[in-house]
Amino acid sequence: MIKLLNGDCLEKLKKLDDNSIDLTVTSPPYDNLRTYNNKLDWGDHIWEPCIENLYRITKKGGVVVWVVGDATINGSETGTSFKQALYFKKVGFNLHDTMIWEKQTFTATGALKTRYAQVFEYMFIFSKGKIKTFNPIKDRKNKSYGKKKHGTVRQKDGTVKEISSKGKLIKEFGQRFNVWDMNTEVSNNKRLHPAQFPEQLANDHIISWSNEGDIVLDPFMGSGTTGMACKKLGRNFIGIELDEEYFKIAEKRIDKI
Repeated sequence: MIKLLNGDCLEKLKKLDDNSIDLTVTSPPYDNLRTYNNKLDWGDHIWEPCIENLYRITKKGGVVVWVVGDATINGSETGTSFKQALYFKKVGFNLHDTMIWEKQTFTATGALKTRYAQVFEYMFIFSKGKIKTFNPIKDRKNKSYGKKKHGTVRQKDGTVKEISSKGKLIKEFGQRFNVWDMNTEVSNNKRLHPAQFPEQLANDHIISWSNEGDIVLDPFMGSGTTGMACKKLGRNFIGIELDEEYFKIAEKRIDKI
């Protein structure tokens, strides 16, 4: 099932059933960092009711992946991403993990005269209660592959205890960490949307937090990257996009899969 909706996400979200979505993977507008066909109405009057609706429609144990960054205004980062994370908690979500998308190149806007280049974005992982699905990606090359495990774990009282897996052989690949080093993949002359994230990013979150047949939502669909990944991975998808031009691009991209 692929369902694409052109219109205001707040109005469209209201029409979705309670406890109906397994996973949301989305990247909302970032303060004033990008313009969207010279149209951008964004602020707490949008993201607060959006988050409230996401809590209502997310199934128990479901997950919201919220990929976001902050603008720098008058020399200070806005901290909007943290305000949003705290609001997720306020409405009832658990902050399951604060992940980092580390880009391989500098893609942010702004001068570099007074600060280091911004090369990451936050990927907040929120769960509605105890998380029900986790399919960890194991592609981290182990330097000690083939050797036996050893080491200790420090206890609360300061003492140390040998690890329970001591003596077992270290596998070639281990579970990925929560900092994902991933290229943006999209050059400026091929960019279909001003904030287009790589399909691999959507793909890996969809694999991690959902199973085949689950329903995945993107309320800020943009050019349809999350929908493309869902279709390839056998997930159902609901995408919402306000801008008609980007909506048509998303339709064409998803239809080609």
